[in-house]
Amino acid sequence: MTVQQEAGVDGEALEVWIDQDLCTGDGICVQYAPEVFELDIDGLAYVKSAEDELLQEVGATTPVPLPLVRDVVDSAKECPGDCIHVRRVSDKVEVFGPDAE
Repeated sequence: MTVQQEAGVDGEALEVWIDQDLCTGDGICVQYAPEVFELDIDGLAYVKSAEDELLQEVGATTPVPLPLVRDVVDSAKECPGDCIHVRRVSDKVEVFGPDAE
């Protein structure tokens, strides 16, 4: 993916990660953006790489593709566990999620 394809808010590249300690396993994120999120066998949601690989490391991030920015942001807003973090790649500032300024 190019930087342009990953551009999000104000042209800034965004990345997303999930705090599995807070994940309730409702799967709302998967309904909004199945290209970015997936429920694993443990019932918790994880982000996926651009190659569709499940990223199970704690704090693993994945770029937010431009066509999916709205879906990823909506999943962060609707998440009952309040565990989805969307931040700028450039300075790691959270723009959507529980720690957003």
